[in-house]
Amino acid sequence: MNEHKEKILAVCNEISKGTLMETLDITYIDVGENFLLARMPVTPRVHQPDGVLHGGASVALAESVGSAASYIFLDGKEFFVRGIEIAANHVKSVKEGYVYARASILHKGRTTQLWEIKITNEEGGLISNCKLTTIALPRK
Repeated sequence: MNEHKEKILAVCNEISKGTLMETLDITYIDVGENFLLARMPVTPRVHQPDGVLHGGASVALAESVGSAASYIFLDGKEFFVRGIEIAANHVKSVKEGYVYARASILHKGRTTQLWEIKITNEEGGLISNCKLTTIALPRK
């Protein structure tokens, strides 16, 4: 499993080059049977004007991790994966360090999937709780 895990993470990080994920410095760091974990540094690049993590950056992190998880757990060679709805509750602010986003599947349908993405700080405290609905569209 460890070798397989390293390949999955390497692919996720490689396909992020030149995208928003690279702009936000998102790195995929762990994957398991039903989850994907990524981290993002909290620096002025992702701050609101008052110096805390911007909610939009949190949502971009959540959608990135949830969509990547859909790609992994579905057959990405057979389907395009697109986010069709996201909801986020921001419960705590953070000024520095890293935030971690863990996407876990709540529903794996043939067409739509529902993901819960918990964003936490370095101490494990909840920053945001997000739900993402993705759709799998066949490649033609």
